[in-house]
Amino acid sequence: MAYCWKTDLNTSESHEEQHEHQEFHSVNQSFFPSHVSLGFDQLVDEIRIKIPFYQSEIEENTVCVPHAPNWDSTRHSLHETHQIPLNELTSQTSELSCHQVGKTPVIGFRRSVLPNPENMNKQSSCGNPIGKYHGGDDYRINISAPSSTSLDKINSQRESENENRNYHIGFESSIPSTYPSFSTNFMPKEENKRSRNMNIVKHSLMLSEGSFPPRTWESTQPENTELTGCSIQLVEVPQGSNKSLASFCDEVKKIRETYHAADINSNSGKIWSTTAAFPCQLFSNTKFNINICIDNSTQRLHFKPYANYLVKDLIAEVLHFSTNDKLFPKDHLLSICGYEEFLQNDYSLGSHKIFQKDKSVIQLTLHKNGKVPGKLSRKHEDDHSQFYLNQLLEFMHIWKISRQCLSTVIKKYDFHLKCLLKTQQNVDNIIEEVKNICSVLGCVETKQITDAVNELNLTLQRNAENFHQNSETSAKGLIEKVTTELSRAIYQLISVYCRSFYADFQPVNIPDDISYVNPGLHSHLSFTVYAVHNIPETWVHRINFPLEIKSLPRESMLTIRLFGIICTTNNANLLAWTCLPLFPKDKSILGSMLFSMTLQSEPPIETIAPGVWDISQPSPVTLQIAFPATEWEYMKLDSEENRSKPEEPPKECLKHISRLSQKQSPLLLSEEKRRYLWFYRFYCNNENCSLPLVLGSAPGWDERTVSEMHTILRRWKFSCPLEALGLLTSSFPDQEIRKVAVQQLDNLLNDELLDYLPQLVQAAKFEWNLESPLVQLLLHRSLQSIQIAHRLYWLLKDAQNETYFKSWYQKLLAALQFCSGKALSDEFSKEKKLIKILGDIGEKVKSASDPQRQEVLKKEIGRLEEFFQCINTCHLPLNPALCIRGIDHDACSYFTSNALPLKITFINANPMGKNISVIFKAGDDLRQDMLVLQIIQVMDNIWLQEGLDMQMIIYRCLSTGKGQGLVQMVPDAITLAKIHRHSGLIGPLKENTIKKWFSQHNHLKADYEKALRNFFYSCAGWCVVTFILGVCDRHNDNIMLTKSGHMFHIDFGKFLGHAQTFGGIKRDRAPFIFTSEMEYFITEGGKNPQHFQDFVELCCRAYNIVRRHSRLLLNLLEMMLHAGLPELSGIQDLKYVYNNLRPQDTDLEATSHFTKKIKESLECFPVKLNNLIHTLAQMTATSPAKSASQTPSQESCMLSATRSIQRATILRFSKKTSNLYLIQVIHGNNEMSLTEKSFDQFSKLHSQLQKQFASLTLPEFPHWWHVPFTNSDHKRFRDLNHYMEQILNGSYKVANSDCVLSFFLSEPVQQTIEEPSFVDLGEKFPDKTPKVQLVISHEDAKLTILVKHMKNIHLPDGSAPSAHVEFYLLPYPSEVRRRKTKSVPKCTDPTYNEIVVYDEVTELQGHVLMLIVKSKSIFVGAINIQLYTVPLNEEKWYPLGNCII
Repeated sequence: MAYCWKTDLNTSESHEEQHEHQEFHSVNQSFFPSHVSLGFDQLVDEIRIKIPFYQSEIEENTVCVPHAPNWDSTRHSLHETHQIPLNELTSQTSELSCHQVGKTPVIGFRRSVLPNPENMNKQSSCGNPIGKYHGGDDYRINISAPSSTSLDKINSQRESENENRNYHIGFESSIPSTYPSFSTNFMPKEENKRSRNMNIVKHSLMLSEGSFPPRTWESTQPENTELTGCSIQLVEVPQGSNKSLASFCDEVKKIRETYHAADINSNSGKIWSTTAAFPCQLFSNTKFNINICIDNSTQRLHFKPYANYLVKDLIAEVLHFSTNDKLFPKDHLLSICGYEEFLQNDYSLGSHKIFQKDKSVIQLTLHKNGKVPGKLSRKHEDDHSQFYLNQLLEFMHIWKISRQCLSTVIKKYDFHLKCLLKTQQNVDNIIEEVKNICSVLGCVETKQITDAVNELNLTLQRNAENFHQNSETSAKGLIEKVTTELSRAIYQLISVYCRSFYADFQPVNIPDDISYVNPGLHSHLSFTVYAVHNIPETWVHRINFPLEIKSLPRESMLTIRLFGIICTTNNANLLAWTCLPLFPKDKSILGSMLFSMTLQSEPPIETIAPGVWDISQPSPVTLQIAFPATEWEYMKLDSEENRSKPEEPPKECLKHISRLSQKQSPLLLSEEKRRYLWFYRFYCNNENCSLPLVLGSAPGWDERTVSEMHTILRRWKFSCPLEALGLLTSSFPDQEIRKVAVQQLDNLLNDELLDYLPQLVQAAKFEWNLESPLVQLLLHRSLQSIQIAHRLYWLLKDAQNETYFKSWYQKLLAALQFCSGKALSDEFSKEKKLIKILGDIGEKVKSASDPQRQEVLKKEIGRLEEFFQCINTCHLPLNPALCIRGIDHDACSYFTSNALPLKITFINANPMGKNISVIFKAGDDLRQDMLVLQIIQVMDNIWLQEGLDMQMIIYRCLSTGKGQGLVQMVPDAITLAKIHRHSGLIGPLKENTIKKWFSQHNHLKADYEKALRNFFYSCAGWCVVTFILGVCDRHNDNIMLTKSGHMFHIDFGKFLGHAQTFGGIKRDRAPFIFTSEMEYFITEGGKNPQHFQDFVELCCRAYNIVRRHSRLLLNLLEMMLHAGLPELSGIQDLKYVYNNLRPQDTDLEATSHFTKKIKESLECFPVKLNNLIHTLAQMTATSPAKSASQTPSQESCMLSATRSIQRATILRFSKKTSNLYLIQVIHGNNEMSLTEKSFDQFSKLHSQLQKQFASLTLPEFPHWWHVPFTNSDHKRFRDLNHYMEQILNGSYKVANSDCVLSFFLSEPVQQTIEEPSFVDLGEKFPDKTPKVQLVISHEDAKLTILVKHMKNIHLPDGSAPSAHVEFYLLPYPSEVRRRKTKSVPKCTDPTYNEIVVYDEVTELQGHVLMLIVKSKSIFVGAINIQLYTVPLNEEKWYPLGNCII
């Protein structure tokens, strides 16, 4: 077999594409032996029971050859034979009929059109064709089901039948195992030279008695068509010969044609800033600080517009102030400084996400010519370009080779055919060219070709024997008749090949090869397996399922597995498989077809869909199947639209439906609950249930059930478009259901859809064809938004690395690139090249030895500089709004963690923008990080819409390929581990570490209060999200802080509770990270304990807001179940998030639950211990990043060496804020500044000077052991002043060094904080009255009391009590019962959030709730509450009296 599709004969094909093509096929060639049950799953289990598989029969039916199959992945040779059983399914049962069409004699293969196995074995030593090597094991080939047919031993039968029967398949001659010489006509010289050393012709074909049914093929060619002379003509079909492919190409062109390049609205070529619904609660009366620069001008205007101010109104105001010319606001745009990102004129400022997150002064630039298309817009030429998939898909150079090869061979065949008709000699030349044609067409040899060649040989032999008896005219006519049949058989093979596989050619005037037959009413699904080509034997099986065709769903998939049975063990190993839709385009498959088989280990049963394997892409093993010539067309069943409205169900039924709806996903429902929900399906609506739950409870996919599902679907009123996301999971293959889901999602704006693109890309797996509504939606939106097109490109690019669906995603990516136009496609190419260079650099840095890595990185960075010299600018894959033009060589470095990620700093192409630093990771799967960050972003959007800004920093992350990607670096961020290390050996165990660090970096009172507020909110937000998602592997190197107070987490390699274990013990013992040092900072060292109550309230509020959107979060996770993520793969992972969200709980119950988790985290000492161990392990490690070149720190570089210091004097010393010395610094120009330094910082300065000036004599430093125990502060005060005087008046080199200048001139102080004031994080309580906060509710005769907080409670001696609360309900119907809470030790402002419940309380009138607060047995306070006066379901503070009333 000539694998032309594997040998690159197209010189124009790039090396990169060749590599990707070979890598793609190598995946298909690798497979793994596994012990699998024979047959078609459940059906075969039934067969096995009723048809015993006898060992004696196996032995009789098996021809053993000592060589075990193996596959040579480099040469793809099929040069050795192996054992094959000729098993036939003949048994018939009442449930399953597996029978042969007729009694088929065992066919002895003497010689075939393609090489004889014996000859090939002699000529080649290559590996065996199929399967994985198992030592001396021998294989038989079986197809999915065992056989009960007993046959005589085939060894002897082969010989007798070949001698005695006139029924042979194969030719008398054999051919050499090298590629035929015709290839030299089109192959370049270099390729010719290479091809002479390659064995491209492969193993002989498996042929069957009925490779193409005679009845079917008799009607394929009209009788008046003569296939003589140049009988076979090929025509080029650029869109592909495959109907589904051509249809997809046409559909994509139609989509693109709806968006003309001249339409500025859909083709602006600009990147628009993302927007969301205006958060009214967040921006009720908010003003923004905005600085606006005029394009090409130094003029800068300052505005303070309200959040609801429209962008176009702001532009009009800017134009009014900046110019006297009459200008139109619609011709102008505002962009964000440093970004190629424009505000949307018709939206308010507060609708833009950048304004929702950035509360500082926002810098904007005003641009003219807003109506001129941007550089990424589609051009006029793009409107007239054609979409041919073979021009874009990376593996499509296969087509060109096949067509070139086939055209050349057909010409030679035609030439020799004419010679034969003239001379009636040299039939070997004809046979040789027929072999070549079969080789080019995937080594597929049909029985019609074999019979025609045999008949031609026989005819010529008879003519030679009866030469004198027959006239020359009659002999020639006989030969013409036989050669016409041969040409017809070749023609039919080409036609079937083109219909089955992707090809850019097809024969002229393709015949209708199907004879239509009216099906019977109860026709069963049946088809004939004729042959698996390219293995040494063949079989013909008629597979008949006990399933009526009309009962099969429209989305039925047929999976066929090929097994090899080892003789010695009788174990079956899966060798290859394929799957195909039974009703593509809503019609059944007709006639004979070829299907490629993949050698991947196992078919993904849960994700079987048309895109899982591309049956139309040629592969090493080809399956030939003939379907009955019976056309079935899908017809919708008339639904009962006029069904009468169901009676009102009982209240208990509605309550039960409502409880079941809390499960959110049908995967979380038990079988019993599904049956219940389906029984009451017509009582379900959008108020008490969700549509995915109702439809997911259907008992099956039979015709009647599907009709009922469609009826519910048409009647359903969606409460929100996002509800439809649940209908796009793998649980719903029905096309009608998915179509309705897409119609709902089409109501989302582009910026809203952008948030859910990863899930929609995964949902595309389960579409029935590439023309599906979902694919159309994605292409339409990519034409409307560059943001969507850019993100979709990288998602599809990354999805191609999945084990399955590679070809499916390749086609989608090709369609996207076609729709995007040349300019944007060129940008994609530049970004792809940039990632490839970064990958190469990362690999070289990894492979270098540790001492050489710096030098290697410095050298390789030059490749990036060359890249930017060639392309000038490039958009950043992480964010298309960032354009880069170069590399900051000195700022690039690498991190010393295991993966050795690179820190790369790019130069911003926008002159007003800052440099952009990113991390490039190779060796880490970032898809999981992407998903976690996406879900967190969705939660943050929910909070913002509810008016809650949790100050979340959510950095960007992008997976750009298998095990590689980019991560955004957050400026001014430091790990908590680094802060701990700076605090000494036991830094993680100290309570004041975080507070001290923020005090050192926020000297101004306003800055400190802002940092405290930001930490308060961000810490609460990350507590909630990490708890819900079960983020694990949390230690102080995975938590980061900024000087402005924001806390955020990084590295999400472990989530959904998949914690790492050490000696069988989980390392993550706390529900989330909230430590006592965080509480210490929030409560300002315990001085404001009410801040902790505010923190708990904020966490519980944020938690309850997210819980209301549990369905959305669970749907997003469920849609990613089949994405191949290591820790999101099953229902148990979905259940984990469901259990953390607790959607079945009330808000009061959830508040109580999360408060317990806060206390549990706060009291978890192993968290601190884990931080300590991690810190100690890192203490001896090298610097976290090594620079490519040794440069001073960025802070030091900013200081000029000419700025000398005259004098520095300590003014005072403060013990209250981290033991800091306030230093007055007099500059060389007599300017004065203040700075604060600790004694440790002085000590570090001295150590740095000793290292830098080892040859100089430095003044002696007053170490702590020089200071007496008494009056130490005063002594240090004097000694440090003396030390500074010696340094500054000593060596000029030392006094003006970077170390000294940085020490005295950095972090100037304008106003010191003697005592940080109270930060208003919640409600202030000026009075000192003891109070208790309660929430009381009454429903269904149940009284519920939530005890939230108390404040200002004291024991009689004024000390803090360990208080608990006791309740008594008077009068209680049956008896007086006491309820009590747990005690909170030694706290004047304790937090409880505990629930107390009383049943059988039918009414509140006449009931009194007695509440008593005690510390152990000591009375603290009490109150009696008349329940009928209480505002229900509201938080209220109740004063506590000093005695029991």
